[in-house]
Amino acid sequence: MTDDTDDERQTRPPGKGETPEARRITPSAPDEFGLAQVWWGDGKGKTTAAMGMGFRAAGHGYRVHMLQFMKGGASSVEDVRGEYNAIAQTPGFTYENTGHYGWHGLLDESAEDEHVAKARGGLRRARELVDAADDADLGSPFPLDAPADDGVHMLILDELLYAANRGLVDAADVVDLIETAPDGLELVLTGGHERSDEICDHADLVTNVRKERHPIDAGQRARKGTEF
Repeated sequence: MTDDTDDERQTRPPGKGETPEARRITPSAPDEFGLAQVWWGDGKGKTTAAMGMGFRAAGHGYRVHMLQFMKGGASSVEDVRGEYNAIAQTPGFTYENTGHYGWHGLLDESAEDEHVAKARGGLRRARELVDAADDADLGSPFPLDAPADDGVHMLILDELLYAANRGLVDAADVVDLIETAPDGLELVLTGGHERSDEICDHADLVTNVRKERHPIDAGQRARKGTEF
């Protein structure tokens, strides 16, 4: 069997010009995972992009887990965000939240020491998950209902970069997560309005999500279905 030529591929687009039917999700393992991604910037869409990749990977039967930092809830959003419901309905995709109620730095009566404790607890949990992936065979499929502690193919550390920017965790510890992540683990880090050269210099993919205009600057509160 020979590989298709470029001309043959161009005349046979995905779906052959028709919308393809979805397939049943069955356990599988990626062939080319193992990069560290950083999504930072003052624009909307960092978490959204990371979760989009998570859903895409889960759709191929890969095991995905999202660990959230800092998003512990606030008066402007509901406790159960839309993504939690969607993830719960997706085989092989799980999440957990280690955030403290409120948002660090805002006048919402949330305590500094509680933010620090929650962020550092989240970092310890991230270390556990990276170590678990190191102990697992990432070249093999995982049962879609297996716990994240048995290993995952993609680990999303949502808002960890914000925690590092704000000094709740040490950037050097974040770098250590990247540097010690096993081959085959796709590590996705999001958050942070300021670029951390220390962290970005150790990533394979770095995306700056820039804001040009955002309704929050005009007083718009977080909207159900777009921000949570």
